[in-house]
Amino acid sequence: MDVLQVLGSDVLSLHDRKPKWFKVPAPGGPRYRQLRNRIEAENLHTVCQEAACPNIGECWERGTATFMILGDTCTRRCGFCNVQTGKPTWNDPLEPARVARSVARMGLRHAVITSVDRDDLPDYGASAFVGVIRQIRRQAPGCKIEVLTPDFRGQEMPLAKVIAERPDVFNHNVEVVPRLYPVARRGSRFERSLRVLANAKEMGGGEVVTKSGLMVGLGETHEEMVEAFAMLREHHVQVLTVGQYLRPTERHLPVVRYWHPDEFKALETAAYELGFDHIAAGPLVRSSYHADTHIEQDRPGIGPLAAATG
Repeated sequence: MDVLQVLGSDVLSLHDRKPKWFKVPAPGGPRYRQLRNRIEAENLHTVCQEAACPNIGECWERGTATFMILGDTCTRRCGFCNVQTGKPTWNDPLEPARVARSVARMGLRHAVITSVDRDDLPDYGASAFVGVIRQIRRQAPGCKIEVLTPDFRGQEMPLAKVIAERPDVFNHNVEVVPRLYPVARRGSRFERSLRVLANAKEMGGGEVVTKSGLMVGLGETHEEMVEAFAMLREHHVQVLTVGQYLRPTERHLPVVRYWHPDEFKALETAAYELGFDHIAAGPLVRSSYHADTHIEQDRPGIGPLAAATG
């Protein structure tokens, strides 16, 4: 498919100057270095690094990170994602224990666990999520657990295995409005993702909070975004994140435009009117950014920012 037929011909160059609200301090503080060294020593992956997240300095300095299990190679090729695509080889049965050990040593109150798509595995990687949840419950029992999973190809049994472990938050991102799926999420379907979220809520009931996220910047309209929000609410999603897409390389989809912070505020207002429990919307918001503030916590977090936000 011709990308410009969907996005339009008036797109931005990778080298166009970003608006001033994207300026963030370069990472490099003492806690950032400590966390980086610990992750490297444990041979772990984080989505913060693999997806080139602009918030890596702030989050790591705060003592939070999103662990990416099942390796760093994805079986799908989404047009926006910086994670490498190919034939995965990662299979480490001790990874759940190593992730949990890092969570315990960091003293986290909220751990986010995600993964690449592993369509090559019989259960699409669900067993690895189960293993990590069980290990964190054992090694860091006071820590809340958020899982950010693939769609498991829409299969209910892999999803049921994960929800049976009762993660505190089940997150699955729809990423973009339905119209953009052919260019942005090849191999995925908006309706399938909605069904995954609805099934997760039905299986988990009041014990599991459901969450999803979208990006802007690929030519979608305010109205399209609100329509997508409404579909998520119809499928019982409780927490929503909305952020700006930033093009990682020339090989990825171009940015059509940068949304102004006031436009994110309008999206937030519209989402709350639809009945979401919590919304995080802003240019630098990512699915796991300040994830520990998206649900009620039993204890304060690490660092002044975490303590200030409860």
